[in-house]
Amino acid sequence: MKIFGQNLPPLALSGAILAVMTTAVVYSPTLYEMFCAATGYGGTVSVNRPLKADLNEAGPPVTVRFDANISPGLPWDFRPAQREVRTRIGLPTTVYYHATNTSGETLVGRATFNVTPESAGYFFNKTECFCFVEQKLAPGESAEMPIVFFVDPEMLDDTDAKNIRTITLSYTFFRQTSDEEAIAAARPLREGSERQKQDLATAESADFSIRAPHVR
Repeated sequence: MKIFGQNLPPLALSGAILAVMTTAVVYSPTLYEMFCAATGYGGTVSVNRPLKADLNEAGPPVTVRFDANISPGLPWDFRPAQREVRTRIGLPTTVYYHATNTSGETLVGRATFNVTPESAGYFFNKTECFCFVEQKLAPGESAEMPIVFFVDPEMLDDTDAKNIRTITLSYTFFRQTSDEEAIAAARPLREGSERQKQDLATAESADFSIRAPHVR
């Protein structure tokens, strides 16, 4: 196949296409979500894992820190319930984020997340969260959002990540269009979070999102 008059080997062609698609979707959250769902790129491949692990089989201790940010123009209070937890590699751990709409009107927000160091991100697996989807909060309404995560023991065999013992999970909420139509279409953040908490309370396993390069 020729692109711009030059023959490209299959590997180079695949890389070129991926680069173009990645550049395009980064400017559109909707396209990004569709692209990830179709390809598994960016952490949207899911695997079902038990919510309880044998402590005798857990790996070494690891500290996970939590960060919360709000973009200008979104009058919400958004924060983690605790700034960090000390857990062990391979051990499922539950944490919470809190959000409150401090304004006098219903507002729609959309969150993104990031895991650092980047090399640890491929091994940081978590349940579906409140990101990449329009979520709404009524005036004065609050939500408590649960997240269950575990650090895959395979990280201990990775050259770049095996010595990492501190990982940061960071979320940022961005204000979205909050007209009547957008509010009607958005998910109720409080109701969705309550359902997720109820489901997790009785579940023996859960679906965890993993990075595509981590799948074998």
